[in-house]
Amino acid sequence: MSKENLPRITILAVGGTIAGKGANATQTTQYQAGVLSVEALITAVPQVHDLAEVSGYQIANIPSFAITDQLWLLLARKVNELLAQSNCDGVVITHGTDTLEETAYFLHLTVKSDKPVVMVGAMRPATALGADGPLNLFNGVALAASEAARGHGVLISLNGRIGSARETGKRHTVAIDAFGPPEAGLLGDMVDGTPHFYYKSMRKHTVKSEFGISDLRQLPRVDIVFGHSQDTRDLVDAAVAAGAEGIVHAGTGNGGIFPLTRQGLQDANKRGVMVVSTSRIGNGFVTPKPVDLESHFVASDNLTPQKARILLQLGLTQTHQATEIRRMFQIY
Repeated sequence: MSKENLPRITILAVGGTIAGKGANATQTTQYQAGVLSVEALITAVPQVHDLAEVSGYQIANIPSFAITDQLWLLLARKVNELLAQSNCDGVVITHGTDTLEETAYFLHLTVKSDKPVVMVGAMRPATALGADGPLNLFNGVALAASEAARGHGVLISLNGRIGSARETGKRHTVAIDAFGPPEAGLLGDMVDGTPHFYYKSMRKHTVKSEFGISDLRQLPRVDIVFGHSQDTRDLVDAAVAAGAEGIVHAGTGNGGIFPLTRQGLQDANKRGVMVVSTSRIGNGFVTPKPVDLESHFVASDNLTPQKARILLQLGLTQTHQATEIRRMFQIY
């Protein structure tokens, strides 16, 4: 393909380990994230210019544990703005891995285009021996430049894997091969810069999503409460007092809730707080139980607590009816 006919890809940089620097080449866990600029990331991988006409834009330069709702809204608006233009064929987002899956799922539900959006990151800083960021960025651009990536929603690509934003998450704290889905399976692989797709995520996203953010100035507050033995209702009551409109309970097993905690959640629901029951296990389906239905709680399907929080936040911008929120958890 001639240079003038190359796909036009914009790289949006948010920071993270992929833009991180350590004091020496052997530091792989102790480093400063969000140091290198988007220009530096692109310069380090000149091969991307053989794949696409690449431009860069710095959204932020922070560790991803510092991501906020406001940054999500800013990023979603920027992605939608770019993809609405005829001179942008896809977007790659460089991001820290701590909350990469959350940002990806938020965009999965709020981007209004079938053009490729690919989230990439790194488990080792740019200064480390065996840094994984450059190849992840190369593969991210190759994936976003591919027609095969259209219509899959937001994709996550690290370590040569291709995953859906809905199913893929971080499964290891430090390993290079940290990202993957719990059960649903990867969508495909990147091999020598070429995507190979085998599967497709079946839940609604992007152009089929009902969630719009163009007029949103903030998202409803939704807190996550982690269940455990000898639990109390104290954190539930604190969330309600702090103004939470929704609470996601990460329960034991198949959404188990300690009796005192359940009382607190039931009282919260009576005060108009939406409650979603999830599991702390991180794998498997949470089924609706009679006692939960009587209390107007919503089961999370197989979403992790952190992704259930995002769907509930967006759902609460549309409705506070449990039946409608339940419908959303069945289709997204």
